[in-house]
Amino acid sequence: MGDQAVDRGTYLIRGGTVVSVDPAVGTQERCDVLVRDGVIERVAAGIEAPDADVIDAADMIVMPGLIDSHFHMWSALGRNFIADDYGYFPAKWATSAHYAPEDFYNSVLLGLVEAANAGITTVHNWSHNTRTPAHADAELRAHRDGLIRARYAYGHRDMLPVDEPLSFADVDRVRDQWFGSDDAFDGMVHLGVNLRGPDLGETPVFLAEMQEARARSLPVAIHTEQGGVTKVRAADLDRWGFLGPDFLICHFLAATAEDRAVMARTGTPLSFSVHSELRLGSAGDPRTALLRWREAGVTVSLSIDATSIHPVNLFEAMSVAWNMGIPWEGTDTAELPEVGFADCIEMATINGARALGLGDVTGSLTPGKRADIILIRGTDINVGPVVNVEATIVRSVTPANVDTVMSDGRIIKRGGVLTAFDAARTMANARNSAQAVLERSRG
Repeated sequence: MGDQAVDRGTYLIRGGTVVSVDPAVGTQERCDVLVRDGVIERVAAGIEAPDADVIDAADMIVMPGLIDSHFHMWSALGRNFIADDYGYFPAKWATSAHYAPEDFYNSVLLGLVEAANAGITTVHNWSHNTRTPAHADAELRAHRDGLIRARYAYGHRDMLPVDEPLSFADVDRVRDQWFGSDDAFDGMVHLGVNLRGPDLGETPVFLAEMQEARARSLPVAIHTEQGGVTKVRAADLDRWGFLGPDFLICHFLAATAEDRAVMARTGTPLSFSVHSELRLGSAGDPRTALLRWREAGVTVSLSIDATSIHPVNLFEAMSVAWNMGIPWEGTDTAELPEVGFADCIEMATINGARALGLGDVTGSLTPGKRADIILIRGTDINVGPVVNVEATIVRSVTPANVDTVMSDGRIIKRGGVLTAFDAARTMANARNSAQAVLERSRG
């Protein structure tokens, strides 16, 4: 796993400002976190653990690792294929068929390493260009080497005809080969599917695909239209028996009050891609949508979408969401509560965990959960002086301020340096793959 062996140990994170995202633990200054064999054992002041490797967290913020609920990782290496007159969709359509399996490996690993560097310890790999079994295996090899928690959501190849359903034969092979009794990921990765849904495929095809997914008890994710009229209606999805905590909807800017109410009642989560909604979201105003989703009580998580739209930076996503999340005078949002700093942190941590079915595993610094933890330097020139710690996280912190990253009790970044990966080699391989994809696409 990774570029070198990384073992779980016993660690005492000492004296930091702990932002636990757990109401029972709260936010505490000069607090310790004890981690043993991948588990958060205690969160309290003055912990004694003579057998622990002590991590000095004085002047640092200690918080859960961030969680991205929607990331098309196969195209991470193509983030700079776009231009002013050549946007995300034209670039994707022109190049998607020209990725070889090894390009998928290099792209997904690039995304995973960059995510780890940015304090993201769980990611939803929304693989909506799974071209062949070899491409799926390449992505899964990257997850095996990537050392962070994930859902691998198997999906259709890009531009699959709208009347052609996803074949579940290879989904079954992947489940048996990678997620069987001999789990290749030590419990860090779980399998799901992403489907085109009524907006991006024909409704009978979607219904057939859902029957296959439900027969296998697989969690499902779908997109809705950002730039047009949506055919997705929550009442229909509920009537068909699809909604619930294991059915994730992305974008859905055009949702009605009824849609939001049905999703809240059924516990159906939403993935909100802040930059993508602003750039591509002509189907509805993303600022109003964010306020209305929260008012309805829907679980809203944050996501990157694709790196040609959104940087791998959930701190920036939190900051933009906070800046967006204000009621408008003279509109029907005028009386709604604004989005607060703690709300943004929850969207990037525990809500992401809930959206991926991992709320009991990660997303907060709760004793008994797995140790997905990040440490942020509070004395960096763009961060301090730290007064309100939640405001600091949302408004000031960037990935460059992430000092230490612990994933499932393994330290993969320390002292601001990735210790579990050869970042230069990862970038060199991604650069070579990007050039190869471009050359193939140009004939």
